[in-house]
Amino acid sequence: MVGVPTSEATREDALRWGVPLATLDEMPELDLTVDGADEIAPDLTLIKGGGGALLREKIVAAASARMIVIADESKCVPVLGRFPLPVEIAPFGAGATLRGVREAIDGVQTAGPLDFRKGRDGHAFVTDGGHWIVDAALGRIEDPAGLARALVGVPGVMEHGLFIGLAAMAIVGGPDGVRTIERR
Repeated sequence: MVGVPTSEATREDALRWGVPLATLDEMPELDLTVDGADEIAPDLTLIKGGGGALLREKIVAAASARMIVIADESKCVPVLGRFPLPVEIAPFGAGATLRGVREAIDGVQTAGPLDFRKGRDGHAFVTDGGHWIVDAALGRIEDPAGLARALVGVPGVMEHGLFIGLAAMAIVGGPDGVRTIERR
């Protein structure tokens, strides 16, 4: 087994535990991605990015033949949107990008508050790729695919936290035990 970490923090943890690592450039096709999620819809559409590594997580998931999500039952929701949707943006022109993100969301549904994520130091949270995160509090995302298409079209948006069609299975633990959800 060789792992491809999706964040610098995960890379450091893996090295500390002796997990052999490679880069995605060294292994551009992966057999399996195992990851968590912030929200899981019944069709296995996900919201990811609460930890801020959504761009790298999506690149790795897309390079994998199969993605399995492991989460606790609280992450399962009938409709995505309770967890704020992370949108990774370039710092350059952040105000214009934020305006574009709001307009893109408003073209699909009503936009809620959009907030720049703050780091522990109170300044902008910076991803491993040097980008910023905007958290969009939407409440409900009725059309994840439409919202994803709208956000991708905004100049300055690097990626969004909607993972559509990537997860093949979720393993969900709760008080009554473990269950699996498979994409049909």
